[in-house]
Amino acid sequence: MNNPLLEEFVLPPFSAIKSENIEPAVDQLLAKGREQIAAVLEGETDFSWESLVHPLELVDDKFSRSWSPVSHLNSVLNNDEWRDAYSACLPKLSEYSTEIGQNLDLYQAYRSIKEGGEYKNLSQPQKKIIDNALRDFELSGVALPNAKKERYKDISQQLSLLTNQYEENLMDATNAWSKCVTDVDSLRGLPQSALDLAQQMAQQKDQEGWLLNLEFPSYMAVMTYADDQQLRYEMYYAFSTRASDQGPYAEKWDNSSIMHEILSLRHEKAQLLGFGSYAELSLATKMANKPSDVVEFLEQLADRSLPMAKADYESLTDYARERDGVKKLNAWDVAYYSEKLREERYQFSQEEVKPYFPANRVLKGLFSIVNKLYGITVKEIQGVDVWHKDVKFYEITDEKGDLRGQFFTDLYARANKRGGAWMDECATRFQKDEGLQNPVAYLTCNFTPPIGKQPALLTHGEVETLFHEFGHGLHHMLTQVSHLSVSGIHGVEWDAVELPSQFMENWCWQKESIALISAHFESGEQLPDDLFQKMLAAKNFQSGMQMVRQIEFSLFDFRIHHEFDEKNITPIYETLKQVREQVSVVETPDFNRFANGFSHIFAGGYAAGYYSYKWAEVLSSDAFSLFEENGIFDESTGRAFLHNVLEKGGSEDAMVLFEAFRGRKPTIDSLLRHSGIAA
Repeated sequence: MNNPLLEEFVLPPFSAIKSENIEPAVDQLLAKGREQIAAVLEGETDFSWESLVHPLELVDDKFSRSWSPVSHLNSVLNNDEWRDAYSACLPKLSEYSTEIGQNLDLYQAYRSIKEGGEYKNLSQPQKKIIDNALRDFELSGVALPNAKKERYKDISQQLSLLTNQYEENLMDATNAWSKCVTDVDSLRGLPQSALDLAQQMAQQKDQEGWLLNLEFPSYMAVMTYADDQQLRYEMYYAFSTRASDQGPYAEKWDNSSIMHEILSLRHEKAQLLGFGSYAELSLATKMANKPSDVVEFLEQLADRSLPMAKADYESLTDYARERDGVKKLNAWDVAYYSEKLREERYQFSQEEVKPYFPANRVLKGLFSIVNKLYGITVKEIQGVDVWHKDVKFYEITDEKGDLRGQFFTDLYARANKRGGAWMDECATRFQKDEGLQNPVAYLTCNFTPPIGKQPALLTHGEVETLFHEFGHGLHHMLTQVSHLSVSGIHGVEWDAVELPSQFMENWCWQKESIALISAHFESGEQLPDDLFQKMLAAKNFQSGMQMVRQIEFSLFDFRIHHEFDEKNITPIYETLKQVREQVSVVETPDFNRFANGFSHIFAGGYAAGYYSYKWAEVLSSDAFSLFEENGIFDESTGRAFLHNVLEKGGSEDAMVLFEAFRGRKPTIDSLLRHSGIAA
């Protein structure tokens, strides 16, 4: 029987892939990869780009295109059979990766190109690939003694399994909790759209009444609008204790020991490589040079933001006391009273604008915006094999009519789908022997789904999320670099990878672009100007609190990775408590187990790198300020960003690309101004 993962395909045959296909395909692909690497090295002494690097990029591309649908489906259609097959492959992938990274013959072959005559004749992207490869060999322990190489390999395999287990525990804990409400009076305050969603979810489970769960659309609706404080507490308690030793499922999917083990193994790996901490190792592939740069950056932001955050919180506590006699504002009250204060202060509610942002209209407007900026056209393509009925497929063409990229969208929350929003690669732009391979992306979100016959209506926050992920997608798809290892987001420093995504969010706040992305789902009327002005006035509502919240996450992440000491271990939550005392304004209850669900750093790519969101926001705010000067749809400025940033991928250092676009180094002023914080 043919294995669809081993067939040649342009787009993955999703409907044909079964869980039993996964492990045999991986085994065969890894064996083939080993054979091809050995063949490249065999009998060769005079290595060149064509004899060494290009053949190895072909090997990498073949594997990544086959593994991509496996990894993707594990995130969006998780079930026991798929999970078991996926997990069984992780140690094999880790072993293979480490084996290549520690292959001394391969390392020396790359060095021979760097030190030989060919290097100076290579293109800039090719030179960057050689330089990155040599760095990555060293970061994989190629120079370690054999015993330490084995330990490095063992650590990598363990980390692969532990981070996956962390994510599975969090998904299981999230899916386990639900509450069926039969008395609608206990849901007072919830907008009709949230009630309709809860009723639809109950019907889908053959239950009477209204079903609440911990998926974001349901959870945030209750935390923001439910008048019943006890209901808010119950959901906050369940959400903030997921996968921990606390809460309704205490210890069942507890990530506590996994988190400590992950930190310990990361620290040991860093020390094996000669770094003082995992944070130092993390920065070896980022823009920031040393840990003190990151800490100083975050503390500088905190110093600027804390006075405003404290004032924000004081206003909120005063308001809750005056409105309802609330003597103590609990964590589960903050979103509720914040929304009430926003409505009173600005006569504006997120719920009020939702009817003007049906998902299809927002997408159409987003495509129109990038057409104005970059001259690209986006068109939906029917008849493509997809994994769920809500998934759509699009292609991007440029002004010449040439295909530049394709992408899938999977926008709505559902059971057995990982929470959050992300862009991932399905295929990467790559010049192969048989022709150019165009990039393909997955854009995944967890928005409120369509309810009944009504289209999906987005909050403005969800509109921002969609723009953010599409920004990542454009970085991946609009690249003009045709060498795999620095094409698209490949090879981009991790603390710069958020630049194109946060950059796109700016167009969610401009009058000219609001006209393109808004249309009332019933009347077709654009968002009225008075409502837009209210939205704009409320834009920086509690921006000080929001800023210090992100700084809290970033400092916590960086400190637990930088200060880890196996001889004198500071408990994870003790560090978090210290950080909160330094920069937080909202009191957090003792039962809160935020870190047990902080998958960005324990199961994603942001370990000792969560600060990247703020670091890149400095770049994105400063980049957008040029559009503020020249016009938000100024064609020459848009093309300059396209040519200097989006098309270049990881072929040059991010700071070089930024300066080529902006004409100078970035400053923090635009970020503070856009956030309403005095520079």
